Amino acid sequence: MLKSTLQSIPTTVRCTLCDEVRRIFLPSLLISCIITSSQREGALHLKLAICVSWLNQYGGAEKVLEAAHGLFPDAPIYTTIYWPQAMPAAYRVWDIRVSALNRLPFIRRHHQPFLPLYPLAVESFDLSAYDVVLSITSAFAHGIITPPETLHICYCLTPARFLWNYQSYAQREGLGRLVDIALRPTLNYLRLWDRLAADRVDHFIAISGEVQRRIRKYYRRGSTIIYPPVETARFHPADGYDDYFLVVSRLIPYKRIDLAVLAFNELGLPLKIVGEGRDRAALQSLARPNIEFVGWVDDEALQGLLSRTRAFIFPGLEDFGIAPLEAMAAGRPVIAYAGGGALDTVQPGVTGEFFTEPTPESLAGVVREFDPTRYDPATIRRHAEQFDRAVFQQKLGQFVEERFTAHRAVFEMC
Repeated sequence: MLKSTLQSIPTTVRCTLCDEVRRIFLPSLLISCIITSSQREGALHLKLAICVSWLNQYGGAEKVLEAAHGLFPDAPIYTTIYWPQAMPAAYRVWDIRVSALNRLPFIRRHHQPFLPLYPLAVESFDLSAYDVVLSITSAFAHGIITPPETLHICYCLTPARFLWNYQSYAQREGLGRLVDIALRPTLNYLRLWDRLAADRVDHFIAISGEVQRRIRKYYRRGSTIIYPPVETARFHPADGYDDYFLVVSRLIPYKRIDLAVLAFNELGLPLKIVGEGRDRAALQSLARPNIEFVGWVDDEALQGLLSRTRAFIFPGLEDFGIAPLEAMAAGRPVIAYAGGGALDTVQPGVTGEFFTEPTPESLAGVVREFDPTRYDPATIRRHAEQFDRAVFQQKLGQFVEERFTAHRAVFEMC
């Protein structure tokens, strides 16, 4: 009936109407009808590709990629550069397609000097054969170019911090005045490109309320929150806990591990720091003997450390933060800075506590008053299960199916 009604409208008017519907929204009743029909017919068969900015270091973004690829195992992965030796061995059997940048010398180990070239690299991908492209990115991959009939969904880890929060980034990285002066023209160009590239995305997904606010601020776009996946099955509560507090993190400036070191220098309480990074030597030079740098550990050792800590310390302003939820999956409370993704995951008095100022004194004050007996490990564990990988995959799969069904229906009407 809807189709016959549309066909009665003159072609010029009908196409204009369809353009406006596609640009703004589909009526909720139409979406409801389309989804109900899709559910009756079974799962959609769509051709999907995944695009990520780069694959030369392993972290939280790659855990998201792994869960998304598990949901869409036949999807090829487009990326600007790929360094197999730096990534899990499982990636070597994936269909990974790289840009011409991958042939440049030194780029896999030092990708930052090549930043002006990344827009050209992501725009070079031919994605016309796909029904849906899912970009997973904190920089550049959302700038892919897709034809009108291809739906582009961006799982946004954050708008690029080095572009939109440059002053804080430069201060944390210790950039000198000459480097700052040299960078500014390039960053101005990249900021303009980044903002325009955001208009190429049909739908944004944000990883937290903090990132949702950044997308609204910098891109002037709405978004839906789907929290990143946490492998809760890897972690289990222990029968008790030991005396130490715990940090698990890459040791780089924006993680603010220096706050934890300085706070525990003052407190004199035992702190274990798991992780590596370019700040390790500087942090060790600050630390007193009550602070132990463990380095990276295997999964079994990490499970043991998380399950027996008095509390997990999370001092930085993070986009989301998977590590605190891994601690919660092990039944342990979290002491976190009251900002960023921690606001979505930590429940004061139930799963942990906040310190309100990004200072050693503020963190030390909360740790000094902290009583681990107030927190129930089983309750903390149940809270973490809301962020499980299976929950992420169910929500992402439903989002892709619903948005693609509606997108396809508009083109069929026209």
